[in-house]
Amino acid sequence: MAVSDLPILGLLKTRMRWHQARQGVLAHNVANADTPGFRPSDLKPMGSDASFRKPGLTPVVTQRTHKAHLLGTPMGQGSSFRNGVTKGWETTSAGNAVVLEEQMIKVSENQFDFQLATTLYARSLGLLKTAIGRGT
Repeated sequence: MAVSDLPILGLLKTRMRWHQARQGVLAHNVANADTPGFRPSDLKPMGSDASFRKPGLTPVVTQRTHKAHLLGTPMGQGSSFRNGVTKGWETTSAGNAVVLEEQMIKVSENQFDFQLATTLYARSLGLLKTAIGRGT
């Protein structure tokens, strides 16, 4: 079995490619911040499609042990802070909907998530090297 066939490494590579593509989309949004009528775009969150869901798995639900406790919704259902693509904050009189602050927040989140994926990838390779006896 080749190292590239390991599921965790394949998933991390896919995640890094997604973040690279998203960085390009966000850079395009920032570059067109002064273009009249331009609407910013974003990629669909990775893992939001049904191909990542395994059949037969039930969602994790929190237990309500007291009537004063809030009801939780299963992960991936309902609305949450990071679920889906947000609408723009404002639109200028020229019809441009790019808000640089919003784009910079997305860029910094994307950078952090990309760094996390690369760190996990490097650590996974280090563990494999240790397991086969080559050290680090």
